[in-house]
Amino acid sequence: MGDCRQHRAFRSATTAHSRGECARATAQATRGCAATRAAVLWEQYASVSPGSDSGARLNLRRQLIEAYAPLARHVVERINVKLGPALGYEDLLSEAVIGLIDAVDRFDPARGIKFETYAYHRIRGAVMDMLRDLDWLPRSVRQRESELASAYADLQDRLGRAPWDHELADALGMSTAELDEIAQELAFQTVRSLDEVVIGHDSEGTTLGDSLPDRDALSPEAHLERSTEQELVARAVDALPESERTVISLYYHEGLTLKEIGRVLGVTESRACQIHGKAILRLRSHIESALVKVP
Repeated sequence: MGDCRQHRAFRSATTAHSRGECARATAQATRGCAATRAAVLWEQYASVSPGSDSGARLNLRRQLIEAYAPLARHVVERINVKLGPALGYEDLLSEAVIGLIDAVDRFDPARGIKFETYAYHRIRGAVMDMLRDLDWLPRSVRQRESELASAYADLQDRLGRAPWDHELADALGMSTAELDEIAQELAFQTVRSLDEVVIGHDSEGTTLGDSLPDRDALSPEAHLERSTEQELVARAVDALPESERTVISLYYHEGLTLKEIGRVLGVTESRACQIHGKAILRLRSHIESALVKVP
């Protein structure tokens, strides 16, 4: 009996091993067949002159695009980008296919370069160009915003308080005047999407729109949520320097323009705009830090 069980176990293990080897061999054979088919298609495509028989050439072109379609999907899956309601996976894939079509049309087999290598860069470039076009801010401003926010958060954790302008400027290796210029640039990009996820990840997270109070709701939970949000914003405003608190109050509560605020403070409109930009940056950093710490 024991020998029978050992025999069955041995046979099962041997069969599983054989199946694994068979699967690997099948996958390798499939890839080999696909590569051979693609090579044949390229030979046929190159042999047909663009003006001789357009119907045959278009048919071969379509077959090449279909043969390399998985490459477009592979490129999209390797791009690290935050998706949301305004930008979905299918949008990226569509742009990747456009890049693939462009690669097929521009590729010259006579140059001795592998099409996969050439197409990978064309496809990725097409997707990245689309992402840059969707971002209405220049890349340089985005980079400055990231550097500034990172330095601000590091100093706040290390000092246990909001850093002063000269401390932030020193950490970034720039003068306070340069810091003011950056703050002025950032002041014009305070618009944020209500679909932006602020807590969690992807579709399961909480969006900025979800965190807004429901004015029609009269439940105790709604009142408590609104009270918590107001408390969070109030603490963030209280942590601002006096000049920035004044600008925030005059701009958002009194409804004054930056030009009018400048006259009240005895500064130029440009300076009032700089103060407003720095205040928004501090508030955003403070509120996002507090949200992250919420269990």
